[in-house]
Parts: sequence; structure tokens; C-alpha cells
Amino acid sequence: MDYYGLSLLIASLVTGVSCEGLTAVKDEEFSSEGSSVTLSYRYSKKADGTDYFFWYRQYPRKPPEFLISHTGTGSKLQDPIPGFSFKVRDDKTQMDLQISSAAVTDSAVYYCAVRPTVTGNTRTLY
Repeated sequence: MDYYGLSLLIASLVTGVSCEGLTAVKDEEFSSEGSSVTLSYRYSKKADGTDYFFWYRQYPRKPPEFLISHTGTGSKLQDPIPGFSFKVRDDKTQMDLQISSAAVTDSAVYYCAVRPTVTGNTRTLY
């Protein structure tokens, strides 16, 4: 059997599920092995340099694994795992995780989380 055309499934959160204003653009992505894959989330407001985004990958029956983090303006917070990069769209309302050369081992659930800025609150939160 020829496995050269083997496709893999890259899944993100179910479309329509949102938390802190993040919503997955698609609920799943399919790709051929070796191709580039982009997973996208929309943010309900225009992100800025004080919004922090965190990307995770989770395999079945395993805890989430941290991949990459960045600000809403696209500044890298730390070096990503090789093969992963991010892009903040020009309008600052969409965050993309890019997998440069997808492999079968990249088949997993991917999450994006945000630590948003709290504005207009003068009280200290505990």
C-alpha cells in the first residue's frame, strides 16, 4: 500500500466555542505529510502588546504541551518548538499558528489561550 499521499488531521477547538474572546476559525484542518498547515483563531477585539497568546498541542490521553507564546502585536515571548511559528494578522484580530512541515505526529488537538488586558479597572485583583 502506498502511504506517500497519507493525510493527517490537525484539529483545533470546535468552531463556535470561545473563551475570553477567542474563537477557532475552523474546527479541523487536513494536510498531506510535509505540507505547511495554518491554524487560526479570531480575537474579539484588536490585540495589542499587552495581550499575551499561548499555543498548546494535546495528544489523546496526554496533558497539553506548550508550543509558543507571543503578544498581540507579534512580539515573540520565547523561542518556539522547532517547526512552529506564529503570525498576527495586520488587523490584530486573528492569530495563526503555522506548522512548517506537517508530520503524522502533528495530528492532535491545538489550543490557543489569551491573557487579555483588563482596562478601566482601578482595583487590585486577587
